[in-house]
This record gives sequence, C-alpha cells and structure tokens, in this order.
Amino acid sequence: MPSPGSGPQYTPVADSTGRVSRYRVEFPHAGIVETEEGFFEATEFAERRSGWAGRLKNYKDSLIGTTMHSRRLSEERLSKKVALAIFSSDAISSTAYATQEILLILVLAGTASIHLSLPIAMAITTLLAIVVISYSQLIKAYPAGGGAYTVALENLGPIFGLIAASALLIDYTLTGAVSIAASVEAIVSAFPDVDGVRVYVAIGLISVIALGNLRGIRESGTVFSIPTYGFVFILAGTILLGMGKVFFSDDPNILKTGEPTRAVEHASQALTLFLVLRAFSAGCAALTGVEAISNGVSAFKPPEWKNAIITMIAMGFLLGFLFLGTTLLARHYGIVYEHGDKETVMSQVGEHVFGRNLVYYLLQGFTAGILFLAANTAYNGFPILASILARDGYLPRVFHQRGNRLVFSYGILALTSFAGALLIGFQASTTRLIPLYALGVFLCFTLAQTGMVYLWFRRRTPGWQRSAIINGFGACVTAVVFVIIMVTKFGEGGFAVVVAIPVITSLLWLIGRFYKRLHRQLYVSPQAMLDMRPHGESRIPILVPVEEVNLATVMTLGAACERSRDVTAVHVIVDPDAPSTVSARWNHQFPGIPLVVIDSPFRTVADPIARYVDDRLKRAPHEVTVMVPLLEVKRWYHRPLVNQSLKRLTRMLQNRRHVNVVQHPFSAGSMGRRRGRWFRPDSFSGN
Repeated sequence: MPSPGSGPQYTPVADSTGRVSRYRVEFPHAGIVETEEGFFEATEFAERRSGWAGRLKNYKDSLIGTTMHSRRLSEERLSKKVALAIFSSDAISSTAYATQEILLILVLAGTASIHLSLPIAMAITTLLAIVVISYSQLIKAYPAGGGAYTVALENLGPIFGLIAASALLIDYTLTGAVSIAASVEAIVSAFPDVDGVRVYVAIGLISVIALGNLRGIRESGTVFSIPTYGFVFILAGTILLGMGKVFFSDDPNILKTGEPTRAVEHASQALTLFLVLRAFSAGCAALTGVEAISNGVSAFKPPEWKNAIITMIAMGFLLGFLFLGTTLLARHYGIVYEHGDKETVMSQVGEHVFGRNLVYYLLQGFTAGILFLAANTAYNGFPILASILARDGYLPRVFHQRGNRLVFSYGILALTSFAGALLIGFQASTTRLIPLYALGVFLCFTLAQTGMVYLWFRRRTPGWQRSAIINGFGACVTAVVFVIIMVTKFGEGGFAVVVAIPVITSLLWLIGRFYKRLHRQLYVSPQAMLDMRPHGESRIPILVPVEEVNLATVMTLGAACERSRDVTAVHVIVDPDAPSTVSARWNHQFPGIPLVVIDSPFRTVADPIARYVDDRLKRAPHEVTVMVPLLEVKRWYHRPLVNQSLKRLTRMLQNRRHVNVVQHPFSAGSMGRRRGRWFRPDSFSGN
C-alpha cells in the first residue's frame, strides 16, 4: 500500500498468457479499487475507523492484531518437527496424568494393588499401537485430512457423521478443560500456596491461550516446539536417570514394586475385575489427542500424507515410552495417589529422582507448559470442525467465517466459553473431569475405523484386504474399549457425556434440517433465465447486495426494478476456500441487471459495500437506495441462522445522509414436512 500523501499506485495486471492487459490504479487509503470493469477489490482501508466504532476497532486490533490478507492462508506449511510439537502436545502431555488416574483407582483396593499399574499401562500401550497403525491407513486414504466426522459422514451416512461430530466437539472441549486443569495442578504441586486460587489461575490460562489463538499464535512453530521438546527431553532424562539409579543400586530389579510411600487408611473396595477395568479406562486418557494428526494432514509439507504418517509413528513411540517409563518408576517407588492429594504423581517421580532442586522445578515447569500447550490442540480442532459443520449446514454460518487473523474466531470463543464453564463447575480438578474424558474419543475411533472398512470394500484398491483387516481389527478393539469406558465411568459422571452426545447430535440434525428445507424453498435453477430490466419511475439508483442467486434475491431485484430505472447488484466474495458461482451465473440469468463484484481479501462484507456506496454518492443524483433482502422466519430460535451477514451493513448505512436503506422481507413459505431421503444440505445464502 502507498504511504499517506503519496500519489496513485499503478499495479500491472496480467492476463492468462502473462501479457499485461490492464493496470490497477490504487489511491492512498482507497477502500476499494477497480481491477476491471465491474470488478473491484477491497483493501485494508475498507473498514471505517471513525467515532466510537473506530476506537473499538483500533482497540481490538491492538489486542488481537490487524486484519490479515486471505493469501496468507497458503503461505505456511509445517515440517515434521514443528508438526510433531503442534499436533502431538495433547497426546504426549497425557503422560502427566494418565499414570496418576490408574493409581487413583487401584488404591481403592489398597496399596497392594498398585503392582497392577504396569500391566494396565502395557495393555494401553498395545492399544496405542493398534490405533496408530489404523489411523495411518486413514491418513493415506484421506490426504486432505479426514477426521472421524468426514470418514463417518462419507462412508456411514449423515447420522453417524453427526454422532462423530458431537463426540469430537465434546472431546475438544474436555481436552481444553482437562489440559488446563492438569497444568494448574502441576503448578500447585511445586507451589502449594496457589491451590486457593486454582480456578482463577485456570481461567487466566485459558483466556491467554484463547487470546493467542485469536491473534494467530499457530504461526509460531518455535513457541510450540520449546515446551513440547523440553518436556520430552526432561521426562525422558528423568526416566533414564531413574532407571540408571535402580540398575546401579543394591537391588537392581526395576520390575519390583516398591514399598508404598504411605499407607492408605482402609481399602474401600475389593480388587475385582471391574476395578481393574475402571483403572484401565481411566488410563485410556493417554490416547486422547492421537487423532489430531489425521485431522491436520493438509498442514504438512509435501508429500503431506507420508510426512503425517511418519509424525504419527514418532508420536506413538514417544508417548508409549514416556507413559510406560513413568508408570514403571511410579510402581517401583511405590507412589500412592488418592483423592484430595495436592502433589501429582509426576511431581513425586521427579522428587524421587532429583530431589527438590532446579531440575525438579524444570520438570514441573515443562509439565505445566506442555499441558498448557496441549489445550491448543483443542483450539486447533474445535474451530475447524465447527467451520466444517457450518459449511455443511449443521451449525450457524458465522462459524465458517474467518476473523482478523485468518482463524475461526466464533469457534475459538465458543470453545473458550464451554471449557471455562467446565473449569468453574468442576473447580479445575483433573480427577473430577477425567470421568467425562476418553468416552467420546473411543467412540470416534470406532466410527472412523468402521467407516474405513466400508471405504476399502467400496474402493477395492490394491492391498485393500490387508487395509480392511487392519481397520476392522482396530474398530473391534476400540469398540470393546468404548463399552468398557462407558460401563466403568457411567456412575462417575460419564452419564453426562452419554446424554450430551445424542442431545448435540439432535441439535445439529435439526439445524441441518432447517437449512435443507430453506434451501429447497429458495432454490433457483442455474438454467433459469430471468430477463428483469429496471423500469421504475425513480432516477435514484438502487443497489441490491447479493450473496447467492436464490428466490429472495430474485424477489428483491424484482421489487428494485419496479421502483427505479437504475438497479445494480453488488456481490462480495469473502470466502477464500470456496470460489463464488454468482458471477458465472449472472450474465445468463440476469442479462438486464449489471453486477458489481468486489473481492474482499480481508473477509468483510459490509465495509466494501459501504465504500462502494460512497463512490456512487459522488455521481449524480448523489443519492443511493440500498435494498437488502431479509428472510423472515416464524420461530425466534431460527433468527440466528439467517440474515447475519447483512445486519452490520444495515446498521452502517441506516443513519448515513443521502442513503436510504430498505429491507425487503421475504418469507420462504411453509417449512413443512420433508420428502425423500434426508441428505447433507448444500450451500446457500441463508446467512
């Protein structure tokens, strides 16, 4: 952009052959610039900054950051080392509390039962290997990224896809809450005085990470690498040094269960198979976050799927080694953990190996750091999943809009609200939150692997039998674990997740049904030719904002043509992920009405249109009418699902001199019973 006070800037624009066919003339701080006749591009100066609204905008920019151009989306790809830090922090950080949760259940039968912690950890590690191998097949089949929602939707149908989506939304929310709670517990273990304000610390931490994501913190690979690799190195060093001390001691048997560090007053339960299964299900929290790499394959450097598989295998090895090593040392030292204890198992292991010295505090610091960072896995997954659901018509369209920093701001804010509510409601206690955890994870594992089996039988590519066997075995194993977790955790709070999944699934289904019916009511065939021509008496030009070609647009254009002899449609392209079809359809369907297309690389709709209105006001008769299509709905709870994009435009223009804003209401008619097979709703302009 030219600096203030400089002359116009002439930017050459080449055609498809590389020949310069025109120049773009851009004046200092111009809100929109014309690229060719009928086509404009909004600049970073399109947003107005006067009055209180401008001050609030400046404050938001200082807090979150200035608006970024959409082309920045394709600038950065992740190497395997950086991707391992970003996508594996959740899974690797679970070693900080997975062993602890196993011991918490086993000590209910007395300290004599803690010897079972190692066999349980080995079973969980075997399960980890099965999941990693199975998900490697999924990554290869879905190189663009295929989480449980995508796989289940495409192979098992919409209902199973929505069940997977509901479980993932719950899992991401719990990931954020549990990781922050565990991070606070690591801080409390080193500094017990913090325990009295643990909830405030937790809310502060999740607010910081939310703010970082709103600013686009994912761009900095170094920020993520330091806590992750620092934790891996210091915990691996702790395990190796602890084992070395045992090997060179008078009793070198590392597999021996040590004397309990303290006595348990009385065993409250008998050592039964059900208790062992409870401990196993609690320790399965170690597998949460394993699926994150499969959801972010497109973020890797080419070849994406190969690098993603290598990263997932590396994550599996690291997680398995750290989890088994921590459990082995905790068992050998006879570490006991009960409800109400303020010092974590990780802290006790570190104290046995190092004592309370600088290295111990480094271990606690990196533990708190990676747990804090692990919450970012939820911030990577939840907003993207919400965006995909919004794109498919199962959530309000605002969740598909990118904010200032090219992130899905509404998804980030929703996740922060839900996770913050959990932290407050459960007093930032990992032990109280864990019973809700892992149930949704294994449901997603099962649905994804089952969907992959259907995929292999449908594609029948070379080697499909082996792939189907791998995914089929993974589906069976994870299904059994899902049932174990559901049964053993149901009475401890897991019933809340069992109830929440169908409730959220039903809500998503109802939103999808509303959008699908509305799409059917508004549908206009691309082959329809609507020869409208302005024939009204007024000489005042009318501008009609157009999001999509639908019945509401047609009726608004018809009303404008009856009122004025100068009607222009204005279409703003904001979504860098989905090219618009309006321009391609327009000349055929509306040959009598000119269309102005504004490319908005800073993803605002209202501001570019407002700037175009300013330009039209400079021409006679120096007055403009803006006729805005308004969808009417019968029920109040449908209002957030429609008319959101143009509300800000109406507020911006309604008090401006020489601008008349007219809302043209349109009722889609009866939203009666659907007919035919229920399908995924297509994209339309209900927002």
